[in-house]
Amino acid sequence: MTSDNSPGLAGALAAGTIVLDGGLSNQLAAAGHDLSDALWSARLLADRPEAIADAHLAYFEAGADVAITASYQATFEGFAERGIDRTEAARLLTLSVDLGRDAVRRARAAGIGRPLWVAASAGPYGAMLADGSEYRGRYGLSVAELERFHRPRLEVLAAAGPDVLALETVPDAEEAAALLRAVRGLGVPAWLSYSVADGRTRAGQPLAEAFALAADVDEVIAVGVNCCAPEDADHAVEIAARVTGKPVVVYPNSGEVWDARARSWTGRPTFTAEQVARWRAAGARLIGGCCRVGPDAITRIARTV
Repeated sequence: MTSDNSPGLAGALAAGTIVLDGGLSNQLAAAGHDLSDALWSARLLADRPEAIADAHLAYFEAGADVAITASYQATFEGFAERGIDRTEAARLLTLSVDLGRDAVRRARAAGIGRPLWVAASAGPYGAMLADGSEYRGRYGLSVAELERFHRPRLEVLAAAGPDVLALETVPDAEEAAALLRAVRGLGVPAWLSYSVADGRTRAGQPLAEAFALAADVDEVIAVGVNCCAPEDADHAVEIAARVTGKPVVVYPNSGEVWDARARSWTGRPTFTAEQVARWRAAGARLIGGCCRVGPDAITRIARTV
């Protein structure tokens, strides 16, 4: 299913490069929304859904072709901690996709005619814990237990009719194996994107082994990395392309560093157009940004590709 009768995303990847959006949370924060809640941007699905559609539209207007939904931190378990039952949680998950489609309709009304898509975000188990373990992995759960955690949410997101499922910021190859099992039979393509550091997954596994898990999974149309330093993406893109033979997805952070004690970003951005050109030459076909990458940077990426 496509958002606007455009070609399927897999076909578009075979024809050229697709621009992803940037960090949803930083766009929402820039608009004045408080994201300090454990649900992060997913809180606004219940409290201010129109703000999410506005953020998606801002990225479309900046040149993005794909809106990634606000469901990264949205889980049945996380919503339950807020007193939200499963029926309402499923409605909010579905709403995350609907808001992406609403942004597509608004982009069309504003005169944007290029193909646009909606990617339903599914973050790792650690995102639900909201304790930083999404950048460590190794939760002490088996692959089967992780599959049971992810499958119900993925079923709801798939039923909402996104163009693709974004299995993103995955820190651990074992969790990737669970996600790859969980997407089978859902009828929606997916991309798998690891969070990496120093040439390995955040859990310490070699990238070649981690990417190889997706090589023969028909549902997966792209493999790569996100939520990492731009410098860490360089080698990862090459490995993902070589090991899987699939298009590569890459959307790193700005290069700034999060200071957990001060709860602020430090340093300066290191994400450049030159890196985008290198990634594209190495096989990247889905290129965008993650934390601290805003509409201005997406516009520069779109001009580069």
